[in-house]
Amino acid sequence: MSSVKYEIRKNTYYDSVTLMIISKEIKKISGVEEALVGMGTELNKELAENLGISHADIRELTPNDFFVSALADDSVEIETISAEVERLLSAKKSNSGSDYKPPTLESAINHDPESNIVVISVAGEYAAAEARKALNNNLHVLLFSDNVSVKDEKELKELACEKGLLMMGPDCGTAIINNVPLAFANVIKKGHIGVVGASGTGTQEVTVIIDKLGEGVSQVIGTGGRDLKSEIGGLMMLQGIEALKNDPDTKVIVLISKPPAEEVAEKVLKAIENSPKPVVVDFIGGDRKLIEKYGAHACVSLEDAARKAVALLRGEEAKDFAGFDLSNEEIEKIVDGEVKKLDKGQKYLRAFYTGGTLADEAMKLLSNEIGNIYSNIPLTPEYKMENAKVSKEHTCIDFGDDEFTRGKPHPMIDPIGRVERLMKEGDDEEMAVLLMDFVLGYGSHEDPAGEMLPAIKEAKEKMAKKGKYLCVVGSICGTENDPQSLEESQRRLEEAGVIVMPSNAQAVRLTGLILNKIK
Repeated sequence: MSSVKYEIRKNTYYDSVTLMIISKEIKKISGVEEALVGMGTELNKELAENLGISHADIRELTPNDFFVSALADDSVEIETISAEVERLLSAKKSNSGSDYKPPTLESAINHDPESNIVVISVAGEYAAAEARKALNNNLHVLLFSDNVSVKDEKELKELACEKGLLMMGPDCGTAIINNVPLAFANVIKKGHIGVVGASGTGTQEVTVIIDKLGEGVSQVIGTGGRDLKSEIGGLMMLQGIEALKNDPDTKVIVLISKPPAEEVAEKVLKAIENSPKPVVVDFIGGDRKLIEKYGAHACVSLEDAARKAVALLRGEEAKDFAGFDLSNEEIEKIVDGEVKKLDKGQKYLRAFYTGGTLADEAMKLLSNEIGNIYSNIPLTPEYKMENAKVSKEHTCIDFGDDEFTRGKPHPMIDPIGRVERLMKEGDDEEMAVLLMDFVLGYGSHEDPAGEMLPAIKEAKEKMAKKGKYLCVVGSICGTENDPQSLEESQRRLEEAGVIVMPSNAQAVRLTGLILNKIK
């Protein structure tokens, strides 16, 4: 018989991402059905209620208290669970080396007064206060936390501008400052292309392709996804542009964002008009004429942005790239081969992304080819899914969206949500093409491809048992120097029958050709 077992440690703090990963490990203990290891935040207490593992004592906790709670059968004692939690926490400490880890910002400043940047990853309700404290100590800020109000974001960014500081975020997923990757970031060569990005995986995709083309980055400045909305007014993108204009190591500037508010786009583009350095702008699906009116180079995809930046750095013409690395004959052969294996009734796309911007790019590139796509982040409101957990016709899901990450790690850290969805999706006989991204780099899972492989194989086997075929197309956002092996990831995916393309844009174009041919 199963029951709820719990342990509470008052006034004990651990990093939330670490605890999310430990929760997943605890669930692997034989006899444990459900588990949550976390701080006593309102979100975690609500999550414990929803999982059926709460208790009156847990409901009384404060965000400064730590708890372990599990639903487990009688063979598992709470002491066993606690011992495993302690072992995993100790392992994390050991793996993190012997660097000094200050408990507060004040102690960090006292320990190293020469520090000039702070990365903040705390619960959203405390994040603004910590960021304000850092700015008032004249520190640049990368604010990884989300759930920060627009009002706080604006006040923080105005304070940063007054002080000539960077206030990256909130919800800033990536940056590379002086060749040091922060948050989710790939190992990119040092070079002369500076990037300001309001989009996490979009920025990673551009920097990865710059690296693959043999060039590197000077600085990569994240802004947070709301920066170019009317309420914020692009304050940090403007600050980033000025920083890159004045940076002697930056020869070409790249700006990345989803389409900004109209008045903010004008403001940002005016800031790069007559820039002494060439500027490439990818406002994904944005107004090309407006961008070119201000002398910048507009793009057709994230890959195109990277290719144009590299061409301009080398003094070459920046031409649109909307094709493939492979020849037309090779692409045609792949398309024909896949189409022949598909059954008549198979006609729909399932695109399962960990990167929101990559998902958005896929829908923008594909919707002209295959028609409307249902999504949790749709291009138009009428294609917003009522239940994003059940696919409908052509479907594209961003698994990093809030409804999938509430109280859980981002799918780039823990791919389990995407794994479970794919296992279920293998029963859908109308699915023709599965499109996926695999994001490597610091912050991501230690083996994103390996975690998905069993589910990909099972989905393919399920279709094969019904006399059907599942076409799987993917791209890897990663470099050869990332902690995970790019070459090995690609080899294993291809062995499992995944067609791995060199970029998200090329994977999407190939998918469009296949789906068009089976209409």
